[in-house]
Amino acid sequence: MKTDYAIIHKNWNGIEIEIRWNADYVVFDDGESMAHLEVESVKPKHAPLPITETGYRSHFIHRTNVDHMGGPEAYVEAWIAEVANTPVWRNAEAASRQLALF
Repeated sequence: MKTDYAIIHKNWNGIEIEIRWNADYVVFDDGESMAHLEVESVKPKHAPLPITETGYRSHFIHRTNVDHMGGPEAYVEAWIAEVANTPVWRNAEAASRQLALF
């Protein structure tokens, strides 16, 4: 298991996120590998994102899938954009802006 991560900072809708990417997290005997991608909201800390209600997401994926999208930053951008267009996220986002009396 390799523990070296590339770290990318990005802003999404006013939320600072950190993307941590390890392209060769696990390398199997046959040469295949499994990558590890982590996404965390850091400012504000634990702010919900379309891909996570808690502000943290750990995701194991084949490196080729991420490379095909243009790298970890582009992959996360596309992933967030896709989920942000779902009714579930739009409703959650609208509810978070709504003031509650009770």
